[in-house]
Amino acid sequence: MKQIFYIVSLSFLFLFSTSVRAEIKLPAIFGSHMVLQQKTDAAIWGKATENKTVRVTTSWNKKSYTAKSDADGNWKLKVSTPDAGGPYSITISDGKTLTLENVMIGEVWVCSGQSNMQMTMAGYRNQPVLGSNEAIATSANKSIRLFTVERNKSLETIDDFSGEWLECLPENVADFSAAGYFFGRMINEALDVPVGLICSSWGGTRIEPWMSENGFGKFDWVNLPDKSSKEDFSPQTPTVLYNAMISPMVGYAIRGALWYQGESNRNEPKEYEKLMPGLAENWRAEWNIGDFPFYYVQIAPYQYVNGSNSAFLREAQLKASSAIPNFGMACTMDVGEKHNIHPAAKEEVGERLAYLALAKTYGRKGFEYSGPVLKEMTVDGSIVKLTFDHAKNGLTTFGKELENFTVAGENKRFHKATAFVTRDGITLFSPSVQKPVAVRYAFEDFVVGELFNTEGLPASSFRTDDWEME
Repeated sequence: MKQIFYIVSLSFLFLFSTSVRAEIKLPAIFGSHMVLQQKTDAAIWGKATENKTVRVTTSWNKKSYTAKSDADGNWKLKVSTPDAGGPYSITISDGKTLTLENVMIGEVWVCSGQSNMQMTMAGYRNQPVLGSNEAIATSANKSIRLFTVERNKSLETIDDFSGEWLECLPENVADFSAAGYFFGRMINEALDVPVGLICSSWGGTRIEPWMSENGFGKFDWVNLPDKSSKEDFSPQTPTVLYNAMISPMVGYAIRGALWYQGESNRNEPKEYEKLMPGLAENWRAEWNIGDFPFYYVQIAPYQYVNGSNSAFLREAQLKASSAIPNFGMACTMDVGEKHNIHPAAKEEVGERLAYLALAKTYGRKGFEYSGPVLKEMTVDGSIVKLTFDHAKNGLTTFGKELENFTVAGENKRFHKATAFVTRDGITLFSPSVQKPVAVRYAFEDFVVGELFNTEGLPASSFRTDDWEME
């Protein structure tokens, strides 16, 4: 009798374990309410019963795609996506069916960086986001979807992270990246397509943790961690945030990426000038879908207590913006707060990133996407003249005095300059400098940027010299 009971029990356990194994399991990045990138071959992957055929059927074209799982149950395939639209459904089966509902087809962007990207629409304690209450209250939108990756770190790449796709409703928008949301809102309005936003960020982190091990070949000054170490490690450790918060979604079809970080690297501007395009090249290599667009935010002016002048880091970000294709920087010289490293003006940030994407990625015309960028400096006696790109209709200060220009002679001693807007650009001089050789604009930790093009986009701080940091 005991033997019969034992055999029956084993049979029941076998059938139960088989049914458990048969259940389709998807990484968190795939789920109901998600957005798939339009007009591409979008990868879908997961786990199923080992050595079994997995069938994926997409409602937009009634087409089925198949793949066979390996000995560990892993499978992967690609589905063809149409023009933007939805909602649709996707069914996935290896004998037991899983259905993803309310799936949209549109434009997908990854939003990453440190605390200024992480800062939600609700803001931080005693640190608000301007206009957020109205923006949240009116945010319900069936065509925008939000995904926030939960913070995690790992010395090795892992297969999944925690998070879920959410619909664009006020209660969900309140807890989503403000910069990311304002970007997505403008893209949705301008293109009239669904937008999927994936926010993976961690406040206070450097850039190195967000790069994969493969990305450090050119950066021999970076020490990679000992992956066999049993000791606890910091989220500042190179590779550990890429491994846990980026790697699990690598391969998910995207249009591009947004980046908002730099404060934690501000004391190494020369290295950051190389690491910034290095990050984009690294992610592009890992995704293996070509040189997808990568746009980032220049750190805003802020009065740091110690360390080097953060204007050198802003300069590094400005220089990096032309280093590689499909790259661009949104300037925030006018929105910094002297004693708050998290500026409240996140709508400007999101919209300036959207200008870059609309112009450079989507080919929209008729508007400006960059603030003035120094083109040429000429000297006539003691008078300096500056001309600018991205100032087709000229420059403006919106009624303010130009107070942030300085000029130096060969002795490298800078003096405050008298500067004014002309038809062709900026003219400036200082009675203390008879033979000027260098000009700097807003080259301090904290300044309020006062120079704009007539489209209202600010000029970055800049300098014409290459003298060593003070």
